[in-house]
Amino acid sequence: MTAGVSTACLYPMETTDALKSLLQNGVKCVEIFFNTLSEIQKPYTTELLNVLNEYGAKVKSIHPFTSGYEPYLIFSDYEKRFRETLEFYKSYFSCAAYLGAEIVVLHGDRKTSTNGISDELYFERFAQLARVAREYGVTLAQENVNAFRSQNPAFIRKMREYLGDEASFVFDIKQAVRSGNDPYEMCSAMGNMLVHVHINDNDNNNDCLLPGDGTMEYKRIFDVLKTNGYSGDFIVEVYRSNFSELSELIASYNLVDQLLEQSYC
Repeated sequence: MTAGVSTACLYPMETTDALKSLLQNGVKCVEIFFNTLSEIQKPYTTELLNVLNEYGAKVKSIHPFTSGYEPYLIFSDYEKRFRETLEFYKSYFSCAAYLGAEIVVLHGDRKTSTNGISDELYFERFAQLARVAREYGVTLAQENVNAFRSQNPAFIRKMREYLGDEASFVFDIKQAVRSGNDPYEMCSAMGNMLVHVHINDNDNNNDCLLPGDGTMEYKRIFDVLKTNGYSGDFIVEVYRSNFSELSELIASYNLVDQLLEQSYC
């Protein structure tokens, strides 16, 4: 159980440069947010792997650049497009496996069951995609995302109950806050199927801040996670507008590392 940082924090810095910047400053665990098609293909992934090996770092997870298109690609009524997307997402799963990542993050569908596919069909589509991911030795995980179906803790509970062991989730604090939902309730809703955490902070005026810059009750979150047996990592994921200097991001990463040591050791 370690702290890490997402390359997304440095967007729009080019992905390899963002990775190098983090590793050069002592980060040993990362999520890689891909931003274009060539970045999930060789020789680009080979370059990323060489950088990771040079610094003795690991990739915990990868984030597809097509997340915003998932309602259209995966969760529409058009079956043929979904079938072809199953084939396309093999590129992500293969890339994750090559880099040693355990998790591929999914945003899902913006629509609701009243104006899109049913929740049950949503869950079945997720399960089909997750089975393909497992063929590559990686886990597909549903993130709670503002303005998506997954923003609702009730939807997450329903998904967990429907899919059982086939469900996996990513908990993002800022996304819960931004959607007006209780982050502690969202964390609890994911239960023991939570496999990944995006950690950030917030206060009464800001829904996303660097960890340590807001009023988040981390002990309360850690208590929920302990109850559900969470043993994954904690990836700092904020926006570039949330800090001025890279040193601030690294300081926050170090703070999370200290919090984990105090809470779990």
